[in-house]
Amino acid sequence: MPTRRTVLLTGGATLLAAGGGYMLTRGPDHDAATAALRTPRDPAHFIGLVHYATLAENSHNAQAWRFRETDGGVAILPDLSRALPAADGDHHHLYASLGCAAENLMLAAGSSGRAAAFDFVAEGDGQVAIALAAGGRPDPLFDAVPARQCSRSDYDGRAVPAADLAALEAAARVEGAEVMLITDPAMIAQVLDLILTANTAQVSDPAFTAELKSWLRFNARAAIATGDGLYSAASGSPALPDALGRFMFDRFFTVSAENARYARQVRSSAGLAVIHSDHDTPAHWVQAGRACQRFALQATALGIRHAHLNQPVERTETRPQLQTLLGLGHRRPDLVLRFGYGPGMPRSLRRPVAAVIDARV
Repeated sequence: MPTRRTVLLTGGATLLAAGGGYMLTRGPDHDAATAALRTPRDPAHFIGLVHYATLAENSHNAQAWRFRETDGGVAILPDLSRALPAADGDHHHLYASLGCAAENLMLAAGSSGRAAAFDFVAEGDGQVAIALAAGGRPDPLFDAVPARQCSRSDYDGRAVPAADLAALEAAARVEGAEVMLITDPAMIAQVLDLILTANTAQVSDPAFTAELKSWLRFNARAAIATGDGLYSAASGSPALPDALGRFMFDRFFTVSAENARYARQVRSSAGLAVIHSDHDTPAHWVQAGRACQRFALQATALGIRHAHLNQPVERTETRPQLQTLLGLGHRRPDLVLRFGYGPGMPRSLRRPVAAVIDARV
């Protein structure tokens, strides 16, 4: 799901220096673009609601959603043309992202005094239906919507106070889904083992690496041109020309490098969060997305960073192992995140609202 894939391209900086110090200093201003994206909109109107919905978490920043204005509210539909067959073969993360977007949209509606009723319609490819009516109340989590980001940096290892952990658990509790917070070092180490096992399988899979590379944006110009994908600077990598970035990816995206980075980042974190749901169905995947978004927004409000580590739930061989390790019984582990305190990173972009509106009746 949510967008946790990154690439370690630090070798590119050395190559740039050796090649004459090429720098992408004349490209577009990525910071200005992200600042503009997060300026306030009017949530009393459909366009404003969609804007806030699109700021939600989503895997690879693929933004596989479409929004349709209905007589009584808003429908959120899956955009299967932007699915991730290698990383998300069953579309689990895609449907979870619809739940993330729905949660943002409902919070935005509440900020304008409207109540939002949620429903999942299973016919066809499935969709989220949100009915809007008068009488809603603002939720403080709405204020965190523009500020939320996945921070793929190293954290500082500080523990999160018990009261804040309780607030995270409460915020992420929705019908059919909730979060398990893991702060015990021994259990974190066991989950890390599964993360690294699953990551090894993914990085070794040519289909996975090709798909990931297609969603990477190696410089600000590429990120702004598409408005989607994974901007390399958001994971601390240097800006590179597209061709050089692809070359460096092929050379430096290795099992050993990726596993070392994930191990270091997990060990720098205060804990892990596992979103899990009652049943393994698209309707519950959407609910898991809602729980994840609320967890992320509450973390943002508390000054806590987060980033996704979904490898063990994406691999069919490690997901049951995680389920057993955590004692979840029949409940599906949907999403895995790390959390803690650390620096922010450059933010991801989004496509224009007009690009995600479905005008069909």
